[in-house]
Amino acid sequence: MRISDFLDEKAIICDLAASTKEAAIAEMVEALIASGSYSDPEKALGVLMEREKFGSTGIGEGVAIPHGKLADIQNVTSVFALSKNGVEFESMDGAPVHILFLLLAPEESAHLHLKALARISRLVKSRQFRDELLRLATPEEIFEKIVGEDEKY
Repeated sequence: MRISDFLDEKAIICDLAASTKEAAIAEMVEALIASGSYSDPEKALGVLMEREKFGSTGIGEGVAIPHGKLADIQNVTSVFALSKNGVEFESMDGAPVHILFLLLAPEESAHLHLKALARISRLVKSRQFRDELLRLATPEEIFEKIVGEDEKY
């Protein structure tokens, strides 16, 4: 599974306006709906915020991967966002988040969900890659960088 299998260039936000976790997730859900990958914003937002109650998906080093499973979604899908100003995400290290990957998967596809999470985690592990992402300005540049980096693995 490649990130290009579940991330569409239309689902990339170059500079998130939100500054809080709730607002950031809501803004990313709006992008998900606008990309045509899913059609029920309330349900998507609900499952993502419910997951956050178990602990923040802010994994540290400026990265968050809000994720969840939905019964009525057909495929693993994602939204990617950069935040130039940072989002208060209650991350493990307490630092603001600048790189966000929202991930939704079908309820019965735990294996695919975990594979996608692992793929994203491996990708954002590199500090150099994260720094390079933050310098990009268009969805096309960001998508190309993500896909190019993902092909290395």
